[in-house]
Amino acid sequence: MNLSGKVALVTGGTRGIGAAAAVGLAREGADVALIGRHLDQNATATRDLILSMGRRCEVVLADCGIPADNTRCVRETEARLGPVDVLVHSGGGPVNGGLMDLTEEAWASAFDVHVHAIFHLCRAVIPSMRAKKEGAIMLVSSTAGIRGVITHVAYQVVKGALPQFARALAREFANDNIRVNCVAPGVIRTAFHASMSEAQRRLNLDHRIPLHREGTPEQVADLIVMAIKNDYITGQTMTVDGGLTMRIA
Repeated sequence: MNLSGKVALVTGGTRGIGAAAAVGLAREGADVALIGRHLDQNATATRDLILSMGRRCEVVLADCGIPADNTRCVRETEARLGPVDVLVHSGGGPVNGGLMDLTEEAWASAFDVHVHAIFHLCRAVIPSMRAKKEGAIMLVSSTAGIRGVITHVAYQVVKGALPQFARALAREFANDNIRVNCVAPGVIRTAFHASMSEAQRRLNLDHRIPLHREGTPEQVADLIVMAIKNDYITGQTMTVDGGLTMRIA
């Protein structure tokens, strides 16, 4: 896909991996809608950077955990920038708790933000993609959905659902030239991992990650942009994890 003049909608686009993906798409010529819950310093900084590239950029305030917000943010993007050609779902965050201490509210919220959001977002963007016979969707999962993390049962389950969702949609809409893929980042240097203890960080770097270093949002974004541009990749889940998923320990 040639991204010049295309419209990309990025949930979680005001910080971390989402912001890096939005900037990467803009560098390739896309206009971008940044979907986030707050118009804060991160949102304005990302928007201003994209505008400085000569691309259009809008911040659309929405909560991915609210079904109506997902549909609304697509409609607002269409009104401000035009039909969506590229969807990147990077919205969400950690969900702590094992089976016996996780609240029912936290379990339900995890599905709202990570899984139900994709259902509503895709139903909103796919009609225009089908009409143009071109579209690309990228879901941001996690290596936690592949190998698991102790006391994060809801997070593992919802992130494990995203690769299956990508495969299902990739098969369903292949004849419409709509490609759907998934990326599973490992330990990435973002606020998401900021609360990690020094002992856990050393365990990761010394014993769990073969490359012995954390990744960056830009490294994940590079893969997202590559997979969107390459029109012969669909239904795939690609890891950016320094080799973490090769390890058993």
